[in-house]
Amino acid sequence: MASTAPNIPEFSVSELAQSVRRTLEDRFSLVRVRGEISGFKAYASGHGYFDLKDADAVLASVIWKGNLQRLPFRPEDGLEVIATGKLSGYPKSSRYQLVVERMEVAGVGALLKQIEERRRRLEAEGLFDRAAKPKRPFLPTHIGVVSSPQGAVIRDILHRLQDRFPRRVTLWPVPVQGDGAAAKIAAAIAGFNAMPDGRRPDLMIVARGGGSIEDLMAFNEEVVVRAAAASRIPLISAVGHETDTTLIDFASALRAPTPTAAAELAVPVRADLLETLADLSLRAQRGERRARLLRGERLAATAA
Repeated sequence: MASTAPNIPEFSVSELAQSVRRTLEDRFSLVRVRGEISGFKAYASGHGYFDLKDADAVLASVIWKGNLQRLPFRPEDGLEVIATGKLSGYPKSSRYQLVVERMEVAGVGALLKQIEERRRRLEAEGLFDRAAKPKRPFLPTHIGVVSSPQGAVIRDILHRLQDRFPRRVTLWPVPVQGDGAAAKIAAAIAGFNAMPDGRRPDLMIVARGGGSIEDLMAFNEEVVVRAAAASRIPLISAVGHETDTTLIDFASALRAPTPTAAAELAVPVRADLLETLADLSLRAQRGERRARLLRGERLAATAA
């Protein structure tokens, strides 16, 4: 008896693989996945490949160059994150993967752990050796400021300098959080250092106002820390409020608790200097008069 062909659609391998891919992309077009980064590697193309894993499963993942550059932190193995993206199949190897569009650290604790591990690694390289930092001039003639041109920070610095001892100030405007902020802050620090003699500031302030740990993350990025550590210009870090600490604080020549305090560290009070000079001048005049009187008395005693 002739066998009856099953009433099931027939696919080629490629057709079935593409159908699976479409099903994945339609069903999981936008998902948020929490997991630990494992095996992260950024290739010459700029794309990042890694696994997201938990105790029971592993999910292959990729983040394209543009999205990777916009992350406010550096992906590292062992870091727990929440990734947002879509599932897609890769027919040539019968694999599926998460195509990541955005990624955030899963909780402050994980972010603090990443910062602390980075701090220890950079400290071991000697980047935080304060004894090797350039010395702050007593009275700088030209101060460079790396900060946002908007907001209260730059106004507070300028007003405080004006009140204490007016100096020439050059602002290098940068974004202080968000996409690409760290690279632009590092470029500004290097840019001031690359200026020729006569134009280069003899003191630098890097400043921003307060915020959450995520808001301040640009100042914890390795590229910023290395730029601050390499600065030949004495650098005062003034990031956040008094209780905030970022890695640039360790790499700078001085750390100020606020941007206003950075301006106070940068220059002395002109009125106090004038008062001191007036007092020294008066003391010198009194000393000179006493010396003249003594010489006169000795001369008179000798002549008698």
